[in-house]
Amino acid sequence: MATSTTPPEPSPETPGTPETTERLDPTTLDPRDIGTLRAIMQALRTPVTGCPWDLEQDFASIAPYTIEEAYEVADAIARGNRADLCDELGDLLLQPVYHAQMAAEEGSFTFDDVVEGVVRKMIRRHPHVFGDEQARSGGVAKGFWEANKAKERAAQGKAPDRVLAGVPLALPGLTRAQKLQAKAAKVGFDWPHVDHVYDKISEELSELKDAPEEKRAEELGDLLFVLANLARHYGIDPEAALRGANAKFERRFAHIEDALKAKGKTPAQSDLAEMDGLWNEAKAKCL
Repeated sequence: MATSTTPPEPSPETPGTPETTERLDPTTLDPRDIGTLRAIMQALRTPVTGCPWDLEQDFASIAPYTIEEAYEVADAIARGNRADLCDELGDLLLQPVYHAQMAAEEGSFTFDDVVEGVVRKMIRRHPHVFGDEQARSGGVAKGFWEANKAKERAAQGKAPDRVLAGVPLALPGLTRAQKLQAKAAKVGFDWPHVDHVYDKISEELSELKDAPEEKRAEELGDLLFVLANLARHYGIDPEAALRGANAKFERRFAHIEDALKAKGKTPAQSDLAEMDGLWNEAKAKCL
């Protein structure tokens, strides 16, 4: 069996190239070792001999792939397909390796820095698991995570976070809305009962109906924001709920297509009345 070797960090004198003329051949390394994946990425990013596409990439161009891979992991979990999950986790694992390689090339940080940072953070934020006997016996007090993060920021000389800080802009809209609402709720800015949310939905729906064309997008956004709040009150993930509705729509429309095909027709050759009847048929079958 080939022995595993951790590839050297790129040379600070020649960004993106090995420190010596000795270059690791990833095909001879242990494929189960993270060092092999790092060696592959370093080879792909090596000028002249690397992959032209990979050499053209930067943080901004790779970021959408990072987000996409996370969604594909979530999709595999939702489908209960463990083989796909294993594959998608590998694709997701490639992303921090890719970003760290580009950072090493510019001298910002390395993959080892990334690993060290998260290891120290996990230990620091779990004193009830990794701390002394007193800390372990104390468990996790209410508000521990927020207090711990505030303490970390103070130690780093950073200003205290605003209440709504730290919710990534890149999150899907409904997810981000729910997280913003949850943060506001922690300081008491929340409706005490779900009935108030329904009242707000009615209000926003009425405003959307009466909105002039130039205000419809804004009013629709307000309505979606309140619907995300309703989901939060019920403990429902709005993105997961919408994905479920999308899947249901696909199943029922597939039934329409299959039923029409049996008649020698396509949806384009049908009409709304016929397709609506087939939709209700699918609904009755709990598709």
